[in-house]
Amino acid sequence: MTRLRPARTFRYIFSQAWARYSQKKPRKNYIRAKPHTSLLVFNMGVDKPDFDTVLTLTTKQAIQLRSNSIESARQMINKHMELTSPGDFYFKVLVYPHMIIREHRMATGAGADRISQGMSHAFGKPVSVAARLKEGQPVFMVKTRAKNVPHVREAFRRASSKLSGLYKLNIEQAQQAKN
Repeated sequence: MTRLRPARTFRYIFSQAWARYSQKKPRKNYIRAKPHTSLLVFNMGVDKPDFDTVLTLTTKQAIQLRSNSIESARQMINKHMELTSPGDFYFKVLVYPHMIIREHRMATGAGADRISQGMSHAFGKPVSVAARLKEGQPVFMVKTRAKNVPHVREAFRRASSKLSGLYKLNIEQAQQAKN
């Protein structure tokens, strides 16, 4: 398995998206094979009708997140919520990684100038996938009761340390109809 480059190399959005992949005519694409995503589970917990609070983690800046960092944050939130309030929450990942990240690997070290092809045909090979997020776009959403808000707040704090960029927590109280 190859070693991943640091997130700072892919974090900011500088150019257009490269997500051109067709299942019907794969040889006509720039990207022949789409890399797998680490993120496979999007809905966790139980969606009960009596949840009165919705909490979302939203971005403060436009950013690009790789699927492995979103998966790591998802696991952190789910584990914390299962330990603190089991069966009393509904957790959803709101983004999907479509963006294909490419890398042009070059030889380094002694004699690399004789081996390397330079920057000719420097399109790069697909390495991983990422999600492009706009400023203010929600990443995660948790529905729960008002008594569990401190647990969700702590779970989002822990998860935001796994993600690049700045995030804020939005709390929304749902209006319940009284009979």
